[in-house]
Amino acid sequence: MTDKKILLGHGGGGVLSRELIKGLLLKNLDNPILKELSDSAVVGYREKIAFTTDSFVVSPLEFSGGDIGKLAVCGTVNDLVMQAAVPEYLSLALIIEEGLSYRTLEKVVNSVASTARACRVRVVTGDLKVVERGACDKIFINTSGIGRVLKNRSLSLKNIRAGDKIILTGSIGRHGMAVLAGRKELGAGFNIASDCAALNGLLIPVLKKTGAIRFMRDPTRGGIAGVLNEMAEGTNLGMIIEEKNIPLPQKVRVACELLGIDPLILANEGAAVMAVSSEGAGKVLSLLRAHPLARQARVIGAVSKKERGRLILNTVVGTRRVVDMPAGELLPRIC
Repeated sequence: MTDKKILLGHGGGGVLSRELIKGLLLKNLDNPILKELSDSAVVGYREKIAFTTDSFVVSPLEFSGGDIGKLAVCGTVNDLVMQAAVPEYLSLALIIEEGLSYRTLEKVVNSVASTARACRVRVVTGDLKVVERGACDKIFINTSGIGRVLKNRSLSLKNIRAGDKIILTGSIGRHGMAVLAGRKELGAGFNIASDCAALNGLLIPVLKKTGAIRFMRDPTRGGIAGVLNEMAEGTNLGMIIEEKNIPLPQKVRVACELLGIDPLILANEGAAVMAVSSEGAGKVLSLLRAHPLARQARVIGAVSKKERGRLILNTVVGTRRVVDMPAGELLPRIC
């Protein structure tokens, strides 16, 4: 079984497709809704729901701290959580290159399954396509997710006010550097693990206990520089952050210095940037730090009426600099 290869026929909708779906996907992701094998899943909601979709083309497929399967589930779950939604259902679409080893596909599906179980979400529908050699790089994944938005909660840029505190729930740069180190052709021997993690277990309880959080965003591509610039532009307020308060792992710091990379623009997959009311920041910080994923949560800055529309970094040496929106793709195929 382990030396089997994925053939074009596995995406043809016939016997081979059925064998792959039943023998691998249903075997690992089985639940009553998915078992229907319908083109779409019917799930009932009376409340307000959030819906998201994302595609994952990370290279390499496996990296320290995660893999494309874990990344797909965590990334989609986190996108829902950023809207104060409790994730419940996911779709899973696989685009597979002809010739991919069955063992590799099995590892990816097993990772999706174990991560979904840990997140308490279910994969209830999906799609499978096999393309000719060279038409994609091994495997691409698309996931969509839906979840129930917490009652009376609406997180939006429109909620942000001058004086709000900017909170970062964890250290930065680990995912971007972990993926970079996994690219053997670059010879980057950094011992850095990705922060890839689902944030529903961390953030949903905090959202239920306090109304102080006005806005959240996960700083994936573009890093915290990208998110904070979006916040500045979207509110026409200034985002003033303190370099000394930003949790940057020493290994990431050294790697960035060696490679000439600004850690503020590196991708993260297990952290969130928040705008929190000044009076509620202390409680939010305390709640966050009680969870293993947010032991390093910190207030890294504040929202200001000054420097409207710009992100300003107060450096550790006492200077100030404007941090622009990242231009182009620093590290392609990071997620």
